[in-house]
Amino acid sequence: MATIFTKIAQGEIPSYKCAENDEFYAFLDINPLVKGHTLVIPRREVDYIFDMEDDEIGRYQIFAKKVARAIKAAFPCIKVGEAVLGLEVNHAHIHLVPMQSEKDLNFANAKLKLEPAEMQEIADKIYAEFQKL
Repeated sequence: MATIFTKIAQGEIPSYKCAENDEFYAFLDINPLVKGHTLVIPRREVDYIFDMEDDEIGRYQIFAKKVARAIKAAFPCIKVGEAVLGLEVNHAHIHLVPMQSEKDLNFANAKLKLEPAEMQEIADKIYAEFQKL
């Protein structure tokens, strides 16, 4: 059975798309820590990031780097943090979070509640910056 992230990448479940290519897909976290919090997934269903082949994980990180640059351009911050947790959904995913301080990457923090229109605006800003890279 396909994971929720596979269904998102295939367009079966709506998402706020930030970036994509043939292998990877990036979309906004629906429970963001901060504005611009994005998830990056492989389209191929794989549970654990470290189960990926070396060349694939290399391309995955390069794609995530490009997404991080787009996030930083759309939401000026000190750095974009990267976290790999993967306990909630059995599909490899990277969290990219714009940071003003390390506290912004604390997953125990309260999550933002944003309206759909604002989520779409955020995704569109990141996508536009991604297209420039």
